[in-house]
Order: sequence, then structure tokens, then C-alpha cells
Amino acid sequence: MQPEVLKNMPTSDEARRQVSKVRSIVSEAVEDSMRSAGRAIKHGRLAAEDLIDEAEHRVKQQPFRSVGVAFSAGVLAGTLLTWIRFTRR
Repeated sequence: MQPEVLKNMPTSDEARRQVSKVRSIVSEAVEDSMRSAGRAIKHGRLAAEDLIDEAEHRVKQQPFRSVGVAFSAGVLAGTLLTWIRFTRR
């Protein structure tokens, strides 16, 4: 008399079919993930290119303001770094 567990065991052909089915499902999931990642990368690249184009346009339209903003950002960054350096001593 066989234990109940052994009676419900699939045959080797059934096991192969199940493994093949699982492999197919996993493969499709990986391919879908790769496509989604590719689309996200493409979208991010296009957004970055748009941001760069917008920045170039603004610099050409308002060159003195752009220089002033860059100078102010540099002064602010320098002041902040100097303050951090001296407060850590």
C-alpha cells in the first residue's frame, strides 16, 4: 500500500510539462520587465534632453540673468561649504 503523498505525485511527463509552463511564465515576465525598463530609460533620457534644451533656450533669451543666477548659486555653494567646514572644527 502506497502512502497518500505518493499517489498524488505527477508522472515525469507531467512534471516536465509543469516545469516548461513555469519556465514560460517566468520568461514572459522577465521580457515584460525588460521592455518596461527600456521604456522608462527612454522616457528619462527624453525628459533630460528636453530639460537641457529648455535651459539652453533660457540662457540664449536671458544671458545676463543666467550669469547672475550661476554667480549667485556659486556664492551660495561656497558660503555653505565654508560654513560647514568651520562648524565641524
